[in-house]
Amino acid sequence: MRTFRILIPWGKLDWIAQMPLSPGDRLGPYEIVSAIGKGGMGEVWKARDPRLGREVAIKVSAQQFSDRFEREARAIAALNHPNICTLYDVGPNYLVMELVTGTTLGERIAQGPISVDDALVIAKQVADALEAAHDKGIVHRDLKPANVKIKPDGSVKVLDFGLAKSGEAAELTADSPTMMSIPGMILGTAGYMAPEQARGKDVDKRADIWAFGVVLYEMVTGKRLFEGETVSDTLASIIKEQPSFAAIPGKVRPLIESCLEKDPKKRLRDIGDAWKLLRADDPGQPAAPTAPFRSRFAWMSWATAGLLLLAVLALGFVHFREKPPVEQSLRYQIPTPGTVDAQFPALSSDGRHLAFVSNNGGGNQVWVRTMDTLEAKPLAGTDGATYPFWSPDGAYLGFFTGGKLKKIAVAGGPSQTLCDSTSGRGGTWNRDDVILFSPGPASPIFRVPAAGGTPVPVTKLAGNNSGEGNRFPVFLPDGVHFLYNAGSNKPDAAGVFVGSLDGNTPSRLLPDVSNVLYSSSAARGGPGYILFRREDTLMAQPFDARRLKTAGDAFPIAEQVPRSGNNGFGAFSVSLNGLLVFGSGANQSGRELVWMDRTGKRLGVVGKPGAFMGFAVSPDEKILAVRVGNGSQSDIWLEDMGRGVLSRFTFRPGTIRDPVWSPDGSRVVFAAQVLGAYSSDIYQKPARGNGQEELLLHAGINGLPEDWSPDGKWIVYEKTGQQTAADLFPLPLSGDRKPVPYLQTPFDESNAKFSPDGKWVAYRSNESGQFQVYAQAVPAIGAKYQISSSGGGLPQWRRDGKELFYISADQKLMAVPVKLGATVEAGTPQPLFPVARTPGAGFAYQPSRDGQRFLVNLPAGGETAAAAQPFTVVSNWQAALKK
Repeated sequence: MRTFRILIPWGKLDWIAQMPLSPGDRLGPYEIVSAIGKGGMGEVWKARDPRLGREVAIKVSAQQFSDRFEREARAIAALNHPNICTLYDVGPNYLVMELVTGTTLGERIAQGPISVDDALVIAKQVADALEAAHDKGIVHRDLKPANVKIKPDGSVKVLDFGLAKSGEAAELTADSPTMMSIPGMILGTAGYMAPEQARGKDVDKRADIWAFGVVLYEMVTGKRLFEGETVSDTLASIIKEQPSFAAIPGKVRPLIESCLEKDPKKRLRDIGDAWKLLRADDPGQPAAPTAPFRSRFAWMSWATAGLLLLAVLALGFVHFREKPPVEQSLRYQIPTPGTVDAQFPALSSDGRHLAFVSNNGGGNQVWVRTMDTLEAKPLAGTDGATYPFWSPDGAYLGFFTGGKLKKIAVAGGPSQTLCDSTSGRGGTWNRDDVILFSPGPASPIFRVPAAGGTPVPVTKLAGNNSGEGNRFPVFLPDGVHFLYNAGSNKPDAAGVFVGSLDGNTPSRLLPDVSNVLYSSSAARGGPGYILFRREDTLMAQPFDARRLKTAGDAFPIAEQVPRSGNNGFGAFSVSLNGLLVFGSGANQSGRELVWMDRTGKRLGVVGKPGAFMGFAVSPDEKILAVRVGNGSQSDIWLEDMGRGVLSRFTFRPGTIRDPVWSPDGSRVVFAAQVLGAYSSDIYQKPARGNGQEELLLHAGINGLPEDWSPDGKWIVYEKTGQQTAADLFPLPLSGDRKPVPYLQTPFDESNAKFSPDGKWVAYRSNESGQFQVYAQAVPAIGAKYQISSSGGGLPQWRRDGKELFYISADQKLMAVPVKLGATVEAGTPQPLFPVARTPGAGFAYQPSRDGQRFLVNLPAGGETAAAAQPFTVVSNWQAALKK
């Protein structure tokens, strides 16, 4: 009997009856291309998303109305990790995920055993994925070689977290070794089940550790560990038989034995501890044979003695020409001052000094730490600085502040202005005293003499509204060629490029949106490396600086390395002598949203901790729109604050951020930025029901919505121009919807908020050389008043317009009494309590309607001012790769 699938129009799909899919069919907006495979939970298809012009993988449920797919969606959506596949979209009975190219680990094992070193590279990435899932309380339950993909660049993706928390019955078929069941029955794939899993008992993360041990066994031996003629035979073998470990190389034997303890209480408890069980040697290998010593001195003639003397002399000659032993790699952490994570780490070329930007109560400054001392010191004259970079001799630092590129002697003295730079995005300095820099996010790379002068562009932009901008230049050792990052709406035009001072056409090196640094080889004559950030992982790739080409595959160095400052810039630095410094992203994942009174006393917590960034409370204070994720992948989620239910609101790849509520609470606008582009699109979507997103505007570079006018007619957003810094534009929601300039100056204007009567806009600007909060009439031809007294940003109005709040330069929540009318009468700012803003968090607080409570983004645990995360330092980082 044949079955049929009835396709209901997209947006009105309530049910789907079963029928086979075929290439050319459409599932929602997706065009089916070809079959990938099928298993116990359904079919997997390769498809094309015509809206974004990309290929995806679609997993279609084997059953109608499957709750299991919703659980899989929640499991995957909660995981944001470079070794876990990315979820893009959710349909009525299907998931749309990242299409991961490459071979499965099962296909690789079928070719024969994998060397221990190569197997451990794969196993480490699998373990990192499991650790990320376990940290969120998610158990994979079906880890097997077929669910591990090895991409062409050598990186690993773990697929199919769909068995987590499943509770459905499914029929076991010949082509589906994955078994799903009701509680109390088996769940998983027979050959990889832990004994307790095979018995149908409840399982935890230790079941994944068992499966990890089975997979590692198969990698290093090339053989299945548990295999029987029938599924029942396989399960019986797992429960009763003790496996033989004779074929396992000695280096990994203790690890595999610990993973395969049948009693889960004796098993390795945390996958992150796996590497402590590796042996430095391999006692399983036989010792090298030695020849017997023959001591018949009578046979030794004078000729033989002479030969022995020559051998001794030769041995001495060789000994004194031996290279010194390779320096060992050391890893340690150094603290940073202040309550907010330090940004823009920059090592001097000799590795003796580390510069970074930190706020220790008086605004951002450059701090410098000599690496053989115990503390860092602020550098006077660097207030408001961003993106510090060193001169080749380490005597000077370049930096950006107040719309200028400046330099300052590290030994002390006043700073010197070199040229204008509206909103700098990185610089570099060669031995010929040429400085390259990016004056803004929508600018090409410019050059200027280190003594100052008129900047001259050295790269070109297409100028066709493609969202281009060149950032983060870094000279290569020859001082002529340089690396830089280019953003674009066109994927082929984005990535890391190699440019040249002699005007040669730049060549594309990598597709990644990241700053990139060069590190010379520790071995004489060997290739160097380029270091860059892929998603949140710090990567290294061999690079031939003479041929200007990569010389091998990329590999990971460190995970959870956060973004620092603006889009694409990672918190890492490396010196020519092999010292590596990088930041930690731990702070971002453990945040909670807390209601506090005006004294800073905790009144209550909204929901559970998570990777929370910017947020906005609905006008009726019942729903919270919050950005969840990290710098490279995030979405908007809605929290019902009365019921404590958090649900996903957007399903897009890339960075989704800055939610803003309509005055009536019916809609939310947000910005969407695809990975690879510096420009953003602004969308609106109904807050309730299943309404579709509506594109309002291609907003341009850093186009971010900031507020909705009280009458509902305008949205004010910011964007960055090529000749100006951040500017403010109102977008009408009726008529031709053409934006009009509101504040468009050489200075940064951002953080805009309409007053409750709609006649004023509060915003921040650095027109005075320091960011201050201002109130400007609407339209901008009217009066303007400075509200803050000693620096500030992130203004918010009380609902009745009688107070204006902001965050001061020293990270305190300030309250200013105001009286609105034909003018703004502002009182003296009063501090309420400290608020430590997480970099990239957007609006980190919001007042209640009466201004007596504040919802604040805090570190989990409730500290009102958390310590900044330390930097991790790795000496001789290339030696660490061999461990």
